[in-house]
Amino acid sequence: MDAGWRAVREGLRGMYPGYFALVMATGIVSNAFYYLDHDLISDVLFGITLASFPVLFTCFVVRVLVWPRAVWRDLVDPRLVFTFFTLVAAADVLGLQLHLRGHDHVALVLWLVALSAWVVLGYFSFAVLTFDEGQTGADVVHGGWLIAIVGTESLVLLGAPLAGEFGSLEDTIFVAVYALWGIGIVFYGVFVTLFAYRIFFLPVHESEMNPLFWVVMGAAAIATNAGSTLILTEPDLPFLRAMRPFVNGTTLILWAWATWWIPLLVIFGVWRHVARRYPLTYAPMYWSLVFPLGMYAVATYRLSLASDFEPIEIFSQVMVWVALVAWIATMAGLVGALRAKVRAVQTGVP
Repeated sequence: MDAGWRAVREGLRGMYPGYFALVMATGIVSNAFYYLDHDLISDVLFGITLASFPVLFTCFVVRVLVWPRAVWRDLVDPRLVFTFFTLVAAADVLGLQLHLRGHDHVALVLWLVALSAWVVLGYFSFAVLTFDEGQTGADVVHGGWLIAIVGTESLVLLGAPLAGEFGSLEDTIFVAVYALWGIGIVFYGVFVTLFAYRIFFLPVHESEMNPLFWVVMGAAAIATNAGSTLILTEPDLPFLRAMRPFVNGTTLILWAWATWWIPLLVIFGVWRHVARRYPLTYAPMYWSLVFPLGMYAVATYRLSLASDFEPIEIFSQVMVWVALVAWIATMAGLVGALRAKVRAVQTGVP
């Protein structure tokens, strides 16, 4: 029993700060099946999301209270600080699942929590980049930085349909939602430029070409989804309605950009695991690969509605099953890793 508690304590102490990507991935795949009328699969995944979010949130709070120094080390590490935005996106994805099922009051609480966390993490993360004197090169840049964009755009996905819940502040919320969409796009332009410079002009080791690379596509996909949400939601303000042509064009470009990345990311994966023979073993960051696949399926479906162009829905019909297979494989990896940890504790092997 003592060995078991030690294993749990060490697991919490070294918990990957981006583990909320599990909630993000499960929730978005659930939403994809919901939109495509596969209710049973969607509901099962919704149940898993509903159970996993409070568990992970409790683990996160315990880690903050018991091992604040470990959390602080992650927060001031430029390679890890942006992974904390998975908390923002996870709360919004779960909130959107609840909204789709008519639980708007709980969804509203989650949106406010996500917005508060986004404000704190947003300014803190950029302060880390500004004042950290230990990192002087672009090699610190990786795909995980774009989780900040995912968190930003997730606030649009949930905020737009919930704007009516704010009563007289509805117009204010709509302006804020449009602003968040724009901020996310600006962030994307900055980060993807740095990321492209990093991978195209500096040496990249196979260990660095990890699943977080897929967030580059996922960030463009969620910005597409957010843009489609704005198109499908009619604001009262003439100022916002006048932005419709810009939103239309930008949303299509973002979808095209996300689509372009998919074959290149597959090539990266083949190079890593086939050409370089890098072992394919479970790691928490694989949830950050599942999420973009599910988000692309949702974004494409929503774009087909926003553009009134149904043929592109075929991309959703295919990608949703790819995302489910990836989710099952990653969940199997997680279960296998947990079983291996239990066996190691029982046998006394570290």
